[in-house]
Amino acid sequence: MDFFEPAARLKLIPPYLFKEIDEKKEQVRARGVDIIDLGVGDPDLPTPRFIVEKMRAAVQDPKTHRYPLYSGMSLFREAVARWYQKRFGVELDPVSEVITLIGSKEGIAHLPLGINSPEDLNLVPSPAYPVYQMGTLFAGGHSHFMPLTRENGFLPSLKDIDPLTARDAKAMFFNYPNNPTAAVADKEFFQQVVEFCREHRIIAVHDAAYTELAFDGYKPPSFLEVPGAKDIGIEFHSLSKTYNMTGWRLGMAVGNKDVLAALGKIKSNIDSGAFDAIQIAGVAALDSDQSCVADNCRVIQERRDVLVDGLKKLGYDVDKPKATFYVWMAVPQGMTSMSFAGHVLEQAGIVVIPGIGLGQAGEGYVRMALTVPKERIEEALARLSRI
Repeated sequence: MDFFEPAARLKLIPPYLFKEIDEKKEQVRARGVDIIDLGVGDPDLPTPRFIVEKMRAAVQDPKTHRYPLYSGMSLFREAVARWYQKRFGVELDPVSEVITLIGSKEGIAHLPLGINSPEDLNLVPSPAYPVYQMGTLFAGGHSHFMPLTRENGFLPSLKDIDPLTARDAKAMFFNYPNNPTAAVADKEFFQQVVEFCREHRIIAVHDAAYTELAFDGYKPPSFLEVPGAKDIGIEFHSLSKTYNMTGWRLGMAVGNKDVLAALGKIKSNIDSGAFDAIQIAGVAALDSDQSCVADNCRVIQERRDVLVDGLKKLGYDVDKPKATFYVWMAVPQGMTSMSFAGHVLEQAGIVVIPGIGLGQAGEGYVRMALTVPKERIEEALARLSRI
């Protein structure tokens, strides 16, 4: 249409830095090259059978076919509260301190509409999952980026945030175990966040989607385990990575009831809630013995060991992650994240994510996802050894 003009906010979206990689991927594929895609953060393992069967039974019930409650079925919210108590020792009121989401991404994106006024400032990590910045932008707010550096364990340095910036900030987003760096945070850091946010009257927003994808016996904590966290913040979680349910779209936000009420008011005016049959399947997942999660972690840990050990043997600078299904690798000296990603795609048919596409502070690194079988990882390493 010659009269159509997209909304001004769309012009604020940063340029798609992966376009060059996408175009090159198609060129390489057109030459008949077998592409090994280590870029996609989407589990390749199937959703556990017992969850699928519960969904199959629930969808046969006509009662699940009607509009769901925007805040979620009481059955699901109660299951979330039970799971949080059992897993983290965190007590939650399922009525006021738990809300069901159509995947955690949806909730994170909508939250700024409920807590930010135009021109508000949010503290956002860099590199990071892009939705923190995009949600802020769509709410008319601005992002102050907190660089995650290797020297600081890929944790934001709270003491380096200017006092005037802290004074103006409305919310602080953070995410551990971290995407894309795979870094983890301990309770001491979370306590620092509580104190910092309480001092500056900032809403703490923790994205905890990867707490269940951990290795070597490590158990990542919840932010809400720290005394006072619920007073100033909320935590997002998801069934996507924990139970290989990315396509199902089911997650939850928990914590401060006032912040959740604001998010709930936005959701009640935008969506009609998650499909009840999916929530019933989610209850089965959360109430299970979690052996399926342990099985998942064993597979991903084996892949991690193969990839990281192989990369180290080839001379790459990379650390072995304690959690997530990502490997965050420094690019060789003299290369940028984009040039290295382009090089391995062109020369080896391997897709990796350039760190610059996830934030300015991601320059110098690439992200690799452990979402392909071990045999494909071994083939990727063999190809890398030849270039």
